[in-house]
Amino acid sequence: MKVVLASSSPRRAELLKKIGLSFRVSPAEIEEGEPVAPWSEWVKTLAENKALAVSTGKDEVTLAADTVVVCKGRALGKPVDSEEALEMLRMLAGSVHEVMTGVCTINGLRTDKKGVAMYRDVEITRVHFRDLTEQELTTYVASGEPFDKAGAYGIQGLGALLVEKIEGCYYNVVGLPLVKTMLLLRRCGINVLGAGGK
Repeated sequence: MKVVLASSSPRRAELLKKIGLSFRVSPAEIEEGEPVAPWSEWVKTLAENKALAVSTGKDEVTLAADTVVVCKGRALGKPVDSEEALEMLRMLAGSVHEVMTGVCTINGLRTDKKGVAMYRDVEITRVHFRDLTEQELTTYVASGEPFDKAGAYGIQGLGALLVEKIEGCYYNVVGLPLVKTMLLLRRCGINVLGAGGK
């Protein structure tokens, strides 16, 4: 059975390759709209909408995910320009925020009472940023790294120097919680790391 990744994120594709998963990429094109609280439900719903948009009902498992950064009661997506990236990073500096990734899998052949075998979950990781100088912030933004990332930073790159510590799944902060993803894929019949329980 084939896996379809409903995402154009190079980080998600790279993580799936690291765990030896074969897949094809078919980015979902949906209107995300404005973030709505509770954020954990919002990212799960977005992931579900992306999976449904791509799922063909064939002998395939569709995998979709969506990530949001939540700080001080505000949901932060991807910055549109340098000014917004700086604003986000100033908010994150010296504080703790949460990274939430909703994950959804759909088995195109299996059905349940709703007519489709679909599974959703969310991973939440707490990230502690150190205090940052204005020069550090502007240098980081000038690197170009913040612009395709929720919350305007990438922990797997230069952004690692902004993070003091994390509580929870590191790969969630990169963009895809691998253990949670593996468990959802198993429920759809994709055998990752051999057979196992939930």
